[in-house]
Order: sequence, then C-alpha cells, then structure tokens
Amino acid sequence: MTLHREGRTLLLTSLLIVLGINGLVAYFFPENVYVREAIVVITSLFYLIILQFFRVPKRQTVLDPKNIIAPADGKVVVIEETVETEYFKGPRRQVSIFMSPINVHVNFNPISGIVSYFKYHPGKFLVAWHPKSSTENERTTYVVKHENGTEVLFRQIAGALAKRICWYAKEGDAVVQGTEFGFIKFGSRIDIYLPLDAEICVNIDDKPVGGETVIARLA
Repeated sequence: MTLHREGRTLLLTSLLIVLGINGLVAYFFPENVYVREAIVVITSLFYLIILQFFRVPKRQTVLDPKNIIAPADGKVVVIEETVETEYFKGPRRQVSIFMSPINVHVNFNPISGIVSYFKYHPGKFLVAWHPKSSTENERTTYVVKHENGTEVLFRQIAGALAKRICWYAKEGDAVVQGTEFGFIKFGSRIDIYLPLDAEICVNIDDKPVGGETVIARLA
C-alpha cells in the first residue's frame, strides 16, 4: 500500500502517541492483561483508520476529451442547475461529491487542459453537506480550459473535520485528466460546475470512484 505524502507527519505522530499510550498502560497496569489487550486493540484500530485515509489508490483513467471524470471518491449529494457566482457568474450544472472520513481523499483532475483560474479562499468549517459550505467554508476554486475552449470549474471545500486543503496546480499549468491535483484532510466535498448542455451520467447517492467514474459528458 502506498501512502500519501500529506500524511507522513500525522502518521508518525499518531504512531508515537499509540506506542506511548500502550507503554503507559503496560507500566501502570502490569497485572491487568484484559485492560492492556483492550487498549492495544482500540489504539490499533484508531491508527489503521488514519492509515487507510492516507492511502494512495491505483486508478486507471480512460482518457476521453468528452468525459468528465469524478475528481474524488465519495457520494453524489447534489445534482442541480445553479448560478455560479465567483467565475462564470451565470447558470451552470452542479454536481457535488461528499467525501466521508473513510474515503480516499486524493483529488483527481476531471479533464485535461490549462488551468485558466485558481483562487484560495479562507473561511469557516461548516459540515461539508451544509448548503452554505460552498460559499462560506475554506475552499479553493480551479477552472480548467478544455482543448475545445469549454471551461469546467471544480471547487475543493473543507468540512468540519478538514482543516487543511492541499493543491498542486496554479494558473497556466497544463493538467492531464486523472492525475492528482490536490488532497483534503478528512471529511470534505468537491463541487463541479459544468455547461448546461453537459450530459450528467450519475445520480444522487451514487458512489463514484475518483479518477475512473464518468460523471458527465460534454456536448
């Protein structure tokens, strides 16, 4: 299993804490085998949960200029026509994917193209499914210009637990569909804003696989 670089410090710190807790329990309860074994099980499960969160999955992206690939693992929680106010300032089709703490949180480029806009917004840490999280939470906004001139906007949004958004692209960069563009630590969400004539290929409560599942097709 490959581990993401964003988790190295946290994983090392967590391991030291787990070892420290078990050492203290063994020292203060040398005769109580049941307590020691229970603490070993609890702390091991805690560490495994954190470990799996930072795993880097192997994904096979089928490159297709018309496909919009899921930027993250999770569950589709929004499919609607809305007005995007930051960049397009007009109507768009929105698809939102909620990532729970048990999902992989690597973020994948949904299309290939040139990053035509990027902005980081500091903000609140409302729960990721809150209606105002898209506009009030800490977030980043990417716009990638497709080879045919179409622009697709996707937004990383921090949740109540997510205290750090990581991004690896800037304006002017060329990005390739299915490659990594960022990472969000713990529960969070990604919004994708598409042209009105895009064909949506997922439904509410679907569980797309980041880097593989086609969530929409451009006209």
